[in-house]
Amino acid sequence: MAGRKRRKWSDEEKISICLQTKAPGVSVSQVARRYAMGGNQIFNWLKDARFSPPSDEANEDAVFLPITVSNDAVSEPAAPFSPVSTQPSRLEIALSGGHRLSVEGHFDGAELARLLKGLIL
Repeated sequence: MAGRKRRKWSDEEKISICLQTKAPGVSVSQVARRYAMGGNQIFNWLKDARFSPPSDEANEDAVFLPITVSNDAVSEPAAPFSPVSTQPSRLEIALSGGHRLSVEGHFDGAELARLLKGLIL
């Protein structure tokens, strides 16, 4: 097949992709389309204990955070935040391509880190 390139996925990428399939309401085929790959490849990774998330992690309740992405220029880096915010706050994170992620209100730093790991692959 001319024009096809074989991609090499790192172990961290495989783990991240497999973890995304465990989110409530997300199918393997949706994740496969997101990465322009076949669903069978993900199913093979899920069978491998090195990449498949532990069953207790897969049963965690999903936490959705209010976010906005804009193309505005970032004037200064966001201030560091504590792992768990107890008061409403605002966090802005500069992403590649000039995009910015803004999170407002109460948020858990660990959950935000998991969200970012899914966004930044």
